[in-house]
Amino acid sequence: MQRILVLGGTGFVGRAVCERLAASSPSLRIVVPTRHAARAKALTALPTVELVQADVHDDTALARLVAGCDAVVNLVAILHGSVAAFDHVHVQLPRHLAQACRAAGVQRLVHVSALGVAAEPNAAPSNYLRSKTAGEHVLEQSGLQLTMLRPSVIFGAEDRFLNLFAQLQAFAPFMPLAGSTARFQPVWVEDVASAIVAALQQPATIGKTFELAGPQVYTLAELVQLAGRWSGHERRVIPLPDAIGRLQALTMELLPGPTLMSRDNIDSMKQPNVASGRLPGLAELGITPAALEAIGPGYLGSRHGRARLEKLRAGARRD
Repeated sequence: MQRILVLGGTGFVGRAVCERLAASSPSLRIVVPTRHAARAKALTALPTVELVQADVHDDTALARLVAGCDAVVNLVAILHGSVAAFDHVHVQLPRHLAQACRAAGVQRLVHVSALGVAAEPNAAPSNYLRSKTAGEHVLEQSGLQLTMLRPSVIFGAEDRFLNLFAQLQAFAPFMPLAGSTARFQPVWVEDVASAIVAALQQPATIGKTFELAGPQVYTLAELVQLAGRWSGHERRVIPLPDAIGRLQALTMELLPGPTLMSRDNIDSMKQPNVASGRLPGLAELGITPAALEAIGPGYLGSRHGRARLEKLRAGARRD
């Protein structure tokens, strides 16, 4: 492969993917579209990354981006929004992307979905998971050489999950928590990035779906406690009944600024965010998943811990 298009390459996962791709081959050109080039400065340090000012939801722009590429990685996703917004990002974009790929003769696509998708969209408990399920169905019928990846919640130095709960506990005297018993199997962002690169490099992954999950399952309450402990601000977690939790989420939806929690998030947590064990995972891609306890203290804790994290990240890139 000489040229790969990475949709969502400026995001938390996308930056790790671009770093991994750049390290995999000095001759590989990595095309990353963005509507806000000024916000993608971190990628300019990678000499083989080409930032292109473009809106991937514009069909004409998407056709230009796909043309001349050997493969496409789709990372574009949202966690909050209306039914229409989820459909726009998780269903219509994959549909238009598949059309653009077929028109340009680009066959290879790696699509990042999510754990918790259902056999049919109506069987999923939330708008988020229903749209993710529908998006998968669109691509499965596209005729492309498709590899599907379903990660659990992704953690890393710039995540909006453990960092959020660490920040909240720095100010709150206690943590009222909706969905406290929800189950997750967190996976390190570097392992997800490695999985994407491995999928691109291994033709045997075509036509397969992989579940990307870490080595251990946690409840949400346990993850919140760990985030507080590692950041030095552990607070008491108070589980909320579903009705009160939904009221809390509604209040957060109505607050100005970025949404931190929504009722749809609570609905998503009704589906365990853990690997089913019925599909191949990181091991089948040659990756040993990092434990949360080996990584989390490094970016939530002390300067010594952060230095240790950098060594771990550097080692992951060399593997």
